Amino acid sequence: MGTTSRTEAAGTTVDLEIGGMTCASCAMRIEKKLNRLDGVTASVNYATEKATVTTPAGYDLAAVVAEVEKTGYTAALPAPKETAADGDAADPRDAELTALRNRLITSVVLAVPVIALAMVPAWQFTYWQWASLALAAPVALWAAWPFHRAAWTNLRHGAATMDTLVSLGVLAGFGWSVYALFLGTAGVPGMTHGFELTVAPSDGAANIYLEVATGVTMFVLAGRYFEKRSKRRAGAALRALLELGAKDVAVLRDGAETRVPVESLVVGDEFVVRPGEKVATDGMVVSGSSAIDASLLTGESVPVEVGVGDSVAGATVNSGGRLVVRATQVGAGTQLARIARLVEDAQSGKAEIQRLADRVSGIFVPVVIAIAVATLGAWLGAGFPATAGLTAAVAVLIIACPCALGLATPTALLVGTGRGAQLGILIKGPEVLESTRKVDTVVLDKTGTVTTGRMALLDAVPADGVSRTELLRLAGALEDASEHPVAQAVATGATQQVGDLPAVESFESVQGLGVQGVVDGHAVVVGRESLLADWSQYLPADLAEAKARAEGAGRTVVAVGWDGQARGILVVADQVKPTSADAVARLVGLGLTPVLLTGDNRAVAEQVGAQVGIDRVIAEVLPQDKADVVAKLQAEGRVVAMVGDGVNDAPALAQADLGLAMGTGTDVAIEAADITLVRGDLTSAADAIRLSRRTLGTIRTNLFWAFGYNVAAIPLAALGLLNPMLAGAAMAFSSVFVVGNSLRLRSFSPR
Repeated sequence: MGTTSRTEAAGTTVDLEIGGMTCASCAMRIEKKLNRLDGVTASVNYATEKATVTTPAGYDLAAVVAEVEKTGYTAALPAPKETAADGDAADPRDAELTALRNRLITSVVLAVPVIALAMVPAWQFTYWQWASLALAAPVALWAAWPFHRAAWTNLRHGAATMDTLVSLGVLAGFGWSVYALFLGTAGVPGMTHGFELTVAPSDGAANIYLEVATGVTMFVLAGRYFEKRSKRRAGAALRALLELGAKDVAVLRDGAETRVPVESLVVGDEFVVRPGEKVATDGMVVSGSSAIDASLLTGESVPVEVGVGDSVAGATVNSGGRLVVRATQVGAGTQLARIARLVEDAQSGKAEIQRLADRVSGIFVPVVIAIAVATLGAWLGAGFPATAGLTAAVAVLIIACPCALGLATPTALLVGTGRGAQLGILIKGPEVLESTRKVDTVVLDKTGTVTTGRMALLDAVPADGVSRTELLRLAGALEDASEHPVAQAVATGATQQVGDLPAVESFESVQGLGVQGVVDGHAVVVGRESLLADWSQYLPADLAEAKARAEGAGRTVVAVGWDGQARGILVVADQVKPTSADAVARLVGLGLTPVLLTGDNRAVAEQVGAQVGIDRVIAEVLPQDKADVVAKLQAEGRVVAMVGDGVNDAPALAQADLGLAMGTGTDVAIEAADITLVRGDLTSAADAIRLSRRTLGTIRTNLFWAFGYNVAAIPLAALGLLNPMLAGAAMAFSSVFVVGNSLRLRSFSPR
């Protein structure tokens, strides 16, 4: 996704791509630095790896980039439009992710044998320690390089993060092992690590800690890789949005149709839209009439009839006749482009969620370093040899190194998301879980989420003296010859209820009104009441009353007549999914307040709300209004989850604290959301929130025990009472506990 810039009243606002951030504190540091520049206002988002910077008119943006680089990170200025149009082939974040994956694969291949040799004395052959060194060196120095680089950057700015602790632990373990092998007694042939699980002082020069250096690197790299990969997808929503639009268009020039790329359209151009084609850009119909399926943009389940003088939006689909449209907006001014901008703004505006491990490490890391220094000073001050003091100090750094911490989040996330995938619930990353714990309001889109999003025949009301079967046979046969969504709903419903339909002769579609033709020797007319009136066929009082009742409930009514008389009406509507009412009850049971939000008309929305048990209904809203409604709820102090499936839901899904997309919906909605519900069943939304909360609880338990292990073991290390096997066994136990606790998530099951 390319960077963008725009001009505002206060000056120029630029979205810069920031590289090299490893935790939320990096974002905070860059933000503070930029805000110190005269006239500059900046907001840096760790989750999207972007900095939104507003500068005075004429300000040299190179100075902003230079300031970011001085802080130790990278920044990219907006690319020219022609470059941005080439796509994301050269996106540096792809290269960064590939490099991280290569480091992870290398560390897994080399670290596993090192850990196995250290933990299983029976495998410790004569020169096993030197083989371990050869395997461990690339892991500790090359694979762990991102941690060392970040630790150095943090050190230059007087800060300490998880990277600092990882780097110190890895270098301490590796450095001491090299010392012990070359200058101590650990390098002698036949050296082994025995199973003496005793608490007693030991000779540090005889011990190596290569399994610590390699294991920590491998585990933390795994967590970092999966986190980066999920964040890399943040821009996919916008790419999916832009791909929704038409790629080329038939423009009318000098009376002839010319096929050109949609980018070459200018305001005032007239272009042709055939049945089944997408409208190329926002415009006004100058010729023809048709039904436009705008459900992707507006959420309106019923196709909208348009004729000369009506407005149409780009990316909507022409379901009926041929249209000639005059372009009124192109490029960034179209409704689709505005929705794309809303999604981007909502994503960029999210407060970054700082991981618990990072928050605790802000205190934990400096304290551990201080304890290690104090330990060395105390041993030297007490008159012990420098070797003993260094052994104890290094033991403090090694035992504090977050081996279990490296596993705490990735393993719980791996098991939790894996179990979710089995149940059709796709969770994007660890940041998502924090939101599920706090959510108290759930906003539900109607079309495609609570309802099926497809028109269906609900009822057939025949006039006196007409059989229901005959009404369905004749009307269904005629509608079967039409491609209109309402006609297809009638034809499908008729086929299901009466079986095979008869053939049609002299079929004719009357644009915007309905269809007519001959079926079984009868001259049949199906469509709007006005079409029947053109044939002097008028609805009797009982049918007119039934039609009014159905339309009052927000349903679509089709009139049917043949042989000079109105013979009945057919009621068509979007159907509520069978599981929706149960799903709403489950969400309420989780302590959530449901709100129905839709672009459809109020009568339809209120009827659906009543059916599924939702009291609060907000209807007839435009895409930008959906995001605004979510923002208003958040302003009231609510933590909002949004469930939707259409392009029109994407800004609201991005704006919400937790976005859940139905997997049966559009790619845009899925990419903008935090959780995807593959089955398209609303009950899985309740399961998703339950699973997310359970996974978050597991991560918190893992982190508690991981830190608890470190805190309990540090005093023993400082007193010089930890030999390598005891430290290794304690580390293994803490890691096994974390993995075992995470594996309990496999037993999660839907209610």
